[in-house]
Amino acid sequence: MRALIVDDSRFIRSYLRGLLEKRGIECLEAADGQAALDQLHTNATVDLALIDWNMPVMDGLSMLKQLRADGFADMKVMMVTTEAENTFIERALDAGADEYLMKPFDGDALREKLAMLGLEAE
Repeated sequence: MRALIVDDSRFIRSYLRGLLEKRGIECLEAADGQAALDQLHTNATVDLALIDWNMPVMDGLSMLKQLRADGFADMKVMMVTTEAENTFIERALDAGADEYLMKPFDGDALREKLAMLGLEAE
């Protein structure tokens, strides 16, 4: 399985990569939504995208909408963000997110979300 981690924070990308690689998941990284979309159009074998909301160039919600419009309907998408208000969660889910993980989080919280997506046994 391959995941794309999209976050403008190098620390968060590294942290997520470490958690995912422990589970045998190969990881790609991008620092903004546009860079992530560019990667997806050349590496279409990504199974899971973990997307931050607040990023320069292209934010996570815009990226999610474009991702779905570009035909990546089967890719699982988890928003991983500090935005905790219900309106943000609803907007993400309406745009096609499959799950929503709020920062800060730990390995157990990520594992639970992966299990909810059918990507790891609880």
